[in-house]
Amino acid sequence: MSTKLQWIQDELKNLKDSGLYTRIRTLSSPQGAWLVVDGKRALNFCSNNYLGLANHPRLVQAAQEAAGKYGVGPAAVRTIAGTMDLHLKLEQRLAAFKGVESAITFQSGFNANLGTIPALVGKGDGIFTDELNHASIIDACRLSGAQIVFYNHSDVTDLEKALKEQRSVFPRALVVTDGVFSMDGDVAPLDKVLEVCQSYNVLLMVDDAHGEGVLGRGGRGIVDHFGLHGKVDIEVGTLSKAFGVVGGVVAGNPIVVEWLRQRGRPFLFSSAMTVPDVAACLAALDLLEESTELVDRLWENTRYFKEEMRRLGFDIGKSTTPITPVMLGEAPVAQQFSRELFENGVFAMAIGFPTVPRGKARIRVMISAAHARADLDQGLEAFARVGRKLGVISG
Repeated sequence: MSTKLQWIQDELKNLKDSGLYTRIRTLSSPQGAWLVVDGKRALNFCSNNYLGLANHPRLVQAAQEAAGKYGVGPAAVRTIAGTMDLHLKLEQRLAAFKGVESAITFQSGFNANLGTIPALVGKGDGIFTDELNHASIIDACRLSGAQIVFYNHSDVTDLEKALKEQRSVFPRALVVTDGVFSMDGDVAPLDKVLEVCQSYNVLLMVDDAHGEGVLGRGGRGIVDHFGLHGKVDIEVGTLSKAFGVVGGVVAGNPIVVEWLRQRGRPFLFSSAMTVPDVAACLAALDLLEESTELVDRLWENTRYFKEEMRRLGFDIGKSTTPITPVMLGEAPVAQQFSRELFENGVFAMAIGFPTVPRGKARIRVMISAAHARADLDQGLEAFARVGRKLGVISG
């Protein structure tokens, strides 16, 4: 092997030796409460399919009909020949759903962040960002060239201290926070963050990837959850989690949206969302606007599972959302726990460094409206069995 690549071989070996190497399992079934994983049927506790929409018949039908009418690929970026009438319809519907004036879609939530942050701030400007924000926010901040100032997780006092000390240095400044933090399942104190932003005249951006379809009235998100309509400058979301499809959205101030149509680089230089995906997202919106049944079921399942996990003696952190981290400490323990769960018919992957800090490895359970009570009970039994076997819980 070429010596030019030896360092990669060495790093891969280090990952394996330290229990941090990610072994990727393969699915051969639709998303749902149960999956076929590496050829084995298993209870699904991994997917971000909060509302069970990824395989919903109405979404599948909408995608099929759109493919029949429009074809499969867009074959162009939005600014040349890739904007279909369904793209505009989706953006109008998303804006109405979220109670804002305007919205723009991207190919993914990751791309939405990469397109938005560098378009709003650049060299000489400042970004004040929660230390636990998603990797896409971190990468977008780096890409922007602006100075990055981290504040302690969800600590509004620390944010205000940072703004007081450094806001005057920057001609433009942006505060960015996740809405729901994807690894811990806690919710940002967005109302208090907004108050600070208003005091220091900075733009506020919230990435609501795990709040879309989960928080707020009928899943309208964190801004609705706190009743802050018209006050948050930029809401970023994803259509790949609760919506069950793929894509990203930026909603809020129409001036910001217009600017992103001119300067959001993934919008300008990467092909548009495929039309079948857009049609499926529209069908998801139809379902969310018709009824709160799926959102209600998601939260009922969440309450039940969390209560039972605490009763068993597991540490599930400070989550207040369907994201349920089962804290296990070191990555090798979490990986062994995940393997044992799989042997017991439960698919729940271990998450360790660098996704979470060292010493905070976990199994992250993702509860869904697709789970029946019997599914949750079966999962709880498996967790109890493995937890006792590995000495994580007593009894």
